[in-house]
Amino acid sequence: MSLEEQINQDMKAAMKAKDKAGLRGLRAIKSALLMANTDGSGEEVNEEKEIQILQKLVKQRKESLSIYEEQNREDLAEKELEEIETIKKYLPEPLSEAALKAKLREIIDNLGASSMKDMGAVMSNANQTLAGKADSSMMAKFVKDLLK
Repeated sequence: MSLEEQINQDMKAAMKAKDKAGLRGLRAIKSALLMANTDGSGEEVNEEKEIQILQKLVKQRKESLSIYEEQNREDLAEKELEEIETIKKYLPEPLSEAALKAKLREIIDNLGASSMKDMGAVMSNANQTLAGKADSSMMAKFVKDLLK
């Protein structure tokens, strides 16, 4: 079952259950997927692209969350948290720090990277290999540490 079909089924269930928080998150996902399908680029929205879209949605909500918390808007912050939790259900299980470091070490060894000059190549490979399984800022931090 595709992500779009899963979202549609879950939206129906959320409507029946009167789950407003879950429905907001599901509508955001459906909207983002629809925009990607009709953006005119002609690119097919595959699983990798879906993961990127979901990660972008989570990132946007985390940024909004931090702004709302700074401004003491707990009502709006709570809505963002609820949407983040809903969207994260459709992302692959993130890797633990130890597993992420091991995968990055493996990528570095395979590429023969030995200095910070190689960071771009390592990050490019890591982003393709670990798409959706780790935060890119965390990957960058670990790659820097491993290349030093």
